[in-house]
Amino acid sequence: MPPNITRRLKPGVSRSVHLFAAPLIWTAVGVMLMERGLGWMGLHFTLRLLVIALLIGTAKSLTILDRSAKKTLSRIMGFNERTCIGAVYPWKTWLFVILMMLVGLALRKLTHPGAIIGAMYFAIGWALLLSSRHGWAQWLHWLRRR
Repeated sequence: MPPNITRRLKPGVSRSVHLFAAPLIWTAVGVMLMERGLGWMGLHFTLRLLVIALLIGTAKSLTILDRSAKKTLSRIMGFNERTCIGAVYPWKTWLFVILMMLVGLALRKLTHPGAIIGAMYFAIGWALLLSSRHGWAQWLHWLRRR
């Protein structure tokens, strides 16, 4: 294909769209996981289980995901304009996402999701939601500069 055609077919977007998409994905997935986790914990979950899930999620956010979010934002800041939207995360991250989805599917098929799996989902969702703050701050900073 001539370069002109491939350039038109590539879903390239601006850096600001990448800066918006990165935290949006983490926020949306985080909220979905938290909602699903609460549903599996049921109305009879103890406050103690919810507090434990929040503490584990916060620890994961502060020790692992914050670093990953900052690394992603640093990558995005180095993008040229009209970079493919799929580049918002590196291909290894996309593979990890697929693996995590398959693990979640297997967990749900092999056992009835209950309070413990619900708490795990809630903790992971909270970690994603909490770490998305870095992306939202970067995106807002980008908007103010423009």
